[in-house]
Amino acid sequence: MSGTVHIIGAGLAGLSAAVRLSAGGRTVVVHEATAFAGGRCRSYHDASIGMTIDNGNHLLLSGNHAALDYLRSIGAQDRLIGPPSAEFCFVDLAGGGRWTLRFNDGRIPFWVFDAKRRVPDTSVSDYLPLARLLRPGRGKSVGEVIACKGVLYDRLVEPLLLAALNIDAPLGAARLASAVIRETLAAGGRACRPLIAREGLGPTLIEPALAYLQARGVHVRMEHQLRGVRLGADRAEALEFGGETVELGRDDKVILAVPPYIAASLLRGIVVPTEFRAIVNAHFRIAPPAALPPILGVLNATVQWIFAFPGRVSVTISAGDRLIDVPREELARTIWSEVVRVSGLPGALPEGLPPWQIVRERRATFAATPAQDARRPGAITQWRNLVLAGDWTDTGLPATIEGAIRSGNFAAGIIANQP
Repeated sequence: MSGTVHIIGAGLAGLSAAVRLSAGGRTVVVHEATAFAGGRCRSYHDASIGMTIDNGNHLLLSGNHAALDYLRSIGAQDRLIGPPSAEFCFVDLAGGGRWTLRFNDGRIPFWVFDAKRRVPDTSVSDYLPLARLLRPGRGKSVGEVIACKGVLYDRLVEPLLLAALNIDAPLGAARLASAVIRETLAAGGRACRPLIAREGLGPTLIEPALAYLQARGVHVRMEHQLRGVRLGADRAEALEFGGETVELGRDDKVILAVPPYIAASLLRGIVVPTEFRAIVNAHFRIAPPAALPPILGVLNATVQWIFAFPGRVSVTISAGDRLIDVPREELARTIWSEVVRVSGLPGALPEGLPPWQIVRERRATFAATPAQDARRPGAITQWRNLVLAGDWTDTGLPATIEGAIRSGNFAAGIIANQP
């Protein structure tokens, strides 16, 4: 208990580990390579749009227990908003249909027996094959477990799994799809209520954590990039930060909470995911119409999810690799035209488009295929004083906020229980 825990990376995995360890009285130092905390989950002021936006749009569910516990720990549990019950609004851009999916609270899915609450044009029997995803077996893809076609698949299963796995659903690891369904749909409406950070990811998930850590004497060193790790036979011996070397004492520990390609460059022989998928986000500075739901799923369009924030409309497109090289203005116009069609916003503005920004993350998540899922390492390494954290480690979940926080908690637990 007398040693220092050095956490490399101030993303959600590193911050959650720091929160957990500092609450237990450990001495913690966080080292972040960039000038900001939060990693892919952050807010920043964008000059193009003239306001603070999020790097990406992230949706939490009421069943994300690790994330909600983290928010309670840092005193930010009231900064998520959502409907009082589990409901999701959808619009089909091709057919023009609109509907709201409404789950009942309990585990028994009574909602599938009510035509007004379930997916339109589906019957109760359509939902039965989803049970195959509850115990799919390791190494199988979604397309090997269920038929990826039909109304239910098109209107619910595909949008859900595309958002959760960030990969075309048939190619996704069935093990990860199973975890999503078991912890959401199969757990009932109490676990499915959608929650968003209305004031932004930074004010909700990051800034309160930094304040919490500062109050407990945790030093967060920004722009302090780890360049190398001196490794002995069974322990890490030193951390090399350019012109500064931190020698590790007998009781010092390290949590490496960096992206997988960085971890692979620092640790010899480690196996990590090597394929990634992109996410594309678009932000428009315009007040959303009062009738626009906070979260709207869009089918048969480039746009997949629309988020209504104060003074801003944002869009998320998962598995967006096909859009990475599309010219920015062309992409903005395509997205805006679809937003106008489904939102009731005026299409003919004097300036053409409202102020906008496109954010494209080429390596937003690891590719959630069975092969890449098999490359995810556990937290424990061959060096007894060094553990891994990150949504790319083997959390059993896809690369999500919940997975990142669970990985940080697990890494902190390993450190806390080591002699």
